[in-house]
Amino acid sequence: MGLTKQYLRYVASAVFGLIGSQKGNIVFVTLRGEKGRYVAVPACEHVFIWDLRKGEKILILQGLKQEVTCLCPSPDGLHLAVGYEDGSIRIFSLLSGEGNVTFNGHKAAITSLKYDQLGGRLASGSKDTDTIVWDVINESGLYRLKGHKDAVTQALFLREKNLLLTSGKDTMVKWWDLDTQHCFKTMVGHRTEVWGLVLVSEEKRLITGSSDSELRAWDITYLQEVEDLEEPEPKKSKGSSPEIQDTHEPEDGIPETDETPEDRILTCRKVGSIMREGRDRVVNLAVDRTGRILACHGTDSVLEVFCVLSKAEVQKKMDKKMKKARKKAKLNSSKGEEEDLEVDVKMTLQDEIQRVANIKTSAKIKSFDLIHSPQGELKAVFLLQNNLVESYSLHPSAPAPQPVRTSRITIGGHRSDVRTLSFSSDNIASPFGCGRFRENMEQTGKLQLYDLASGNLLETINAHDGALWSLSLSPDQRGFVTGGADKSVKFWDFELVKDENSTQKRLSMKQTRTLQLDEDVLCVRYSPNQKLLAVSLLDCTVKIFYVDTLKFFLSLYGHKLPVICMDISYDGTLIATGSADRNVKIWGLDFGDCHKSLFAHDDSVMYLQFVPKSHLFFTTGKDHKIKQWDADKFEHIQTLEGHHQEIWCLAVSPSGDYVVSSSHDKSLRLWERTREPLILEEEREMQREAEYEESVAKEDQPVVPGETQGDNYFTGKKTIETVKAAERIMEAVELYREETAKRKEHKAICKAAGKEVPLPINPILMAYGNISPSAYVLEIFKGIKSSELEESLLVLPFSYVPDLLKLLNEFIQLGSDIELLCRCLFFLLRIHFGQITSNQMLVPVIEKLKETTISKVSQVRDVIGFNRAGLEYLKRECEAKSEVMFFADATSHFEEKKRKRKKREKLILTYT
Repeated sequence: MGLTKQYLRYVASAVFGLIGSQKGNIVFVTLRGEKGRYVAVPACEHVFIWDLRKGEKILILQGLKQEVTCLCPSPDGLHLAVGYEDGSIRIFSLLSGEGNVTFNGHKAAITSLKYDQLGGRLASGSKDTDTIVWDVINESGLYRLKGHKDAVTQALFLREKNLLLTSGKDTMVKWWDLDTQHCFKTMVGHRTEVWGLVLVSEEKRLITGSSDSELRAWDITYLQEVEDLEEPEPKKSKGSSPEIQDTHEPEDGIPETDETPEDRILTCRKVGSIMREGRDRVVNLAVDRTGRILACHGTDSVLEVFCVLSKAEVQKKMDKKMKKARKKAKLNSSKGEEEDLEVDVKMTLQDEIQRVANIKTSAKIKSFDLIHSPQGELKAVFLLQNNLVESYSLHPSAPAPQPVRTSRITIGGHRSDVRTLSFSSDNIASPFGCGRFRENMEQTGKLQLYDLASGNLLETINAHDGALWSLSLSPDQRGFVTGGADKSVKFWDFELVKDENSTQKRLSMKQTRTLQLDEDVLCVRYSPNQKLLAVSLLDCTVKIFYVDTLKFFLSLYGHKLPVICMDISYDGTLIATGSADRNVKIWGLDFGDCHKSLFAHDDSVMYLQFVPKSHLFFTTGKDHKIKQWDADKFEHIQTLEGHHQEIWCLAVSPSGDYVVSSSHDKSLRLWERTREPLILEEEREMQREAEYEESVAKEDQPVVPGETQGDNYFTGKKTIETVKAAERIMEAVELYREETAKRKEHKAICKAAGKEVPLPINPILMAYGNISPSAYVLEIFKGIKSSELEESLLVLPFSYVPDLLKLLNEFIQLGSDIELLCRCLFFLLRIHFGQITSNQMLVPVIEKLKETTISKVSQVRDVIGFNRAGLEYLKRECEAKSEVMFFADATSHFEEKKRKRKKREKLILTYT
């Protein structure tokens, strides 16, 4: 009997070479009390916090597996909400870097995240077409808003009113009343996807960005305000507040909004358009916190910046226009024309929203963020398409504002995909990655020789007429071989030649031989003893030649599509080939027989390399995975998952302890060999468990009978965590049943024996500090995450509910954790209403619950009311002592003072 072959596990060690990934958005974050210095960027599954001034990474918010798709900082600057590809949301503390709160409710990637003004609620939009409003403080979902027919692109809370505004790829903009959780208005004035929307002019105007070069402007009028005013419309300006000229007719004769009797709250009227310079769609549209600066960009490298003028500034501008118009009218009348000095000046949208400047970045913009400082300086930060972060500053109030680039984060990242990797021979230096050089080789067929110490280009040679597809260094390191699209394999030797600029000799390369073939050459590889050369051709075969005579030796035929990558084992006995047909074939090099064909990846196999001194090899694929294989036993050993895009190549260190891989997601990942043995049966078992957990999340949600608006109420999603939490509740109730029965039995035994008999204590209860069975159930409820509570109760079978209702009554009477207990109680009553009301046994329990709940909730409400009154009193006392206003009051008080002062100044001017 042969011993089981032992393998060692490789684990993820580091992610590097990445500045920011493309799927998410860049945002300014406040750290150490500084605004405008630090930015958060998505970095595959992590979030990196960069210091713009130093160009250093100062914090990593560790993700799990899924790629980050959306970021949103909280208004207080202490937290960052992060949305992921699988629809989950995590809230990280920027002080500790930990993500303690997780929300699971969406079935697809998060596309939009927005906090309300105080940071207590978070609205999330997703590709699954739903919008969910989350309670951040209670860590639970409030409601799900269904209505869009395609991905939600933006969600905004209105500050003054309890309303939410959402836009989608279904061309609709929807208004939601959060008190009733229904959509009361749908704006249908767009012909294409609505990619962004912002509110300006104290939330009285809405700007939307679509798939054309127009930014549409809409005036929002709350009907209540109109009723309050009940004044005749002001005449067109002679200096009084001017009406905006409606410069746009409805397109195609379709009304811009659907005015229905249900528009009780507001009306939206299209007042015109701002024309962008870009011809393509709006990718991002945003305003700064003050609402004064509006900016947008398309799929190019230009950010267009606009300034939203205040009422006073607009009035000033209109007065100037008026003056000019009167002057002109006077001039005309003095020339003998009709003496009519009635001047009609109309204000256009362009008078209110002015173009400031364009900021041109060094590459295509993926996302941006703005900060407008009180000093009037605008800071804009950009995440670019080529793995780069740039920041610019601009003074919008200057006569001719010019953007100035203030910082650039480039170090430690390639601008384009890394296509080839190599470890240095000493095993400790970091791997060299070539991106741009490889592109040059592939496109032009040129060979470039660089000096690594100085980074200088020593020589460029036109090696092939077409693209140069492959290069292999000879094992004796005296030369190399190249293969290209000109159907030739060329052999090169290194040589020392005299440098023209100095007396020293420098390294050069000269061509020695050429092997002409009938097909394009895709890949070339030397055998370790340098006797054979393997050449992969476009006709799906691999030809083996003798290096010394260039005579043909073997043809490996069997792949359905061309072989993209291959490698020869250290002893020269095996060659493994990876193809675009998703298969890897292992061949003997003595007779060219195929030992085994393995279905390796779900897409093309892109790279293949043997581990030194072994018959184990790694493959990478376009399916984002790295796999390790045993070429002797034809076993799949392990899969390394981490990359989020196609993996182009990998390199194994000379010792085999490290593997580094590069991907289209711009990241380089290091994998380290541990001393932990890997048992194949266990690996398969873990894989099956992971597949089961994934299938649990994809199962349909349980339907609640008689629940008409069920979708709006349930914000959660079934996950493996909620299933485990439900199992814990079931186990706790079963333990409570068993222990209660045991204790009854014990009492009967004691009564019969006429003395106290020792009761055996359950080890679980002992571990919790020898608590009662009912207290153990309460502990389990306290241990469930707030965001998973409802979903856990939803999958709980009804047979456990009667016991739970009795226990909840007992707990509420004790008076602790009232909020948590009421949440559980009301949810259970809601979802099992029919069964509970039809069960006569539960009527007395419900009656008791009614009494205890009302009295205990009243008590809690009284305590909270008392505490609030006490805090208000303390606040007033502190203010009286220090004459300092608290937070929100201070700003409103300051604004009020400002208004009064302006009024006084106007009065003085009038009297003088």
